[in-house]
Amino acid sequence: MKNIDILCVGEVLIDFIGHQSEVLINETRDYHRYLGGSPTNVALNSARLGLKAAMVATVGKDGFGEYVFNRLFEAGVNTNHIKIIKHKPSSVIFVSRSKTTPDFIPYREADAEILEDQITTDVLKQTTIFHTTCFALSKDPAQATILKKAEEGFQLGCKLSIDVNYSGKIWNSREEALRIITLYCKFNPLIKISQDDINRLFDKSLTHDEIFDFFHDLGVDIVCLTLGPKGVKLSQKDHKIIELPAIKIEKVMDATGAGDAFWSGFLFAYINKKSMKNCLEIALKLAALKLQNVGRLPDNINILSKLL
Repeated sequence: MKNIDILCVGEVLIDFIGHQSEVLINETRDYHRYLGGSPTNVALNSARLGLKAAMVATVGKDGFGEYVFNRLFEAGVNTNHIKIIKHKPSSVIFVSRSKTTPDFIPYREADAEILEDQITTDVLKQTTIFHTTCFALSKDPAQATILKKAEEGFQLGCKLSIDVNYSGKIWNSREEALRIITLYCKFNPLIKISQDDINRLFDKSLTHDEIFDFFHDLGVDIVCLTLGPKGVKLSQKDHKIIELPAIKIEKVMDATGAGDAFWSGFLFAYINKKSMKNCLEIALKLAALKLQNVGRLPDNINILSKLL
């Protein structure tokens, strides 16, 4: 038995989500504070689903850092591998409230200061899934740390995972992002990528088959392509593509974190050895639940009961 079902490595952020709906940041008048960052959301959601989730991240020695620890502790996430530093403040990001992919402005400080001593060999030996993001890989020292520890985890039997949430706002160049993603894909991670991510990363129109072939050629067995309201496609090497529609929702309240909710549901089902189709079904249910709420998944419901 391993002590960590999912080790989430990467950005912990303070999300300031716009209160006004369907306007860009330049027209947003006020914001509400939420705990955010893609791997942080996955850790929170996973803990809510009953998994043993641990977070590897770095925050500043400030009020936002205290808020991070309090929220993660309340949710039951293992915070032993989160470092506090004095020389940089906690990272924040301003996000427009939107039914589609939101506009955002990042102010990155402490989040990229992830060092090797936060992920020991003993921790990796106790980990089932090692999960990170394209955001986390965009800046050193986190980039170098994650690549080194991902390889070590792979050699020790961890299953790797990545959300390829590429944005030109946080990378120096598209070419650099593709180079780093290619390096990570050598370890056969579970891939989650959205249509918006594809459009930004390749800056050209690709067919779904071309997307799947790109990652399979890098050595990846399972690629999950999320298509927003059009649902999801999953390609498993040497298997037939699985395609499922999105769950219909009467009113979308906020799309921020919907992809993280989807992937949390997928990884939860994967750890519980569900079929690929069942993994997608559970993922879509959790994404639909998130879309109906602003910010994180609501605290006042048993989300596990909504999935099974």
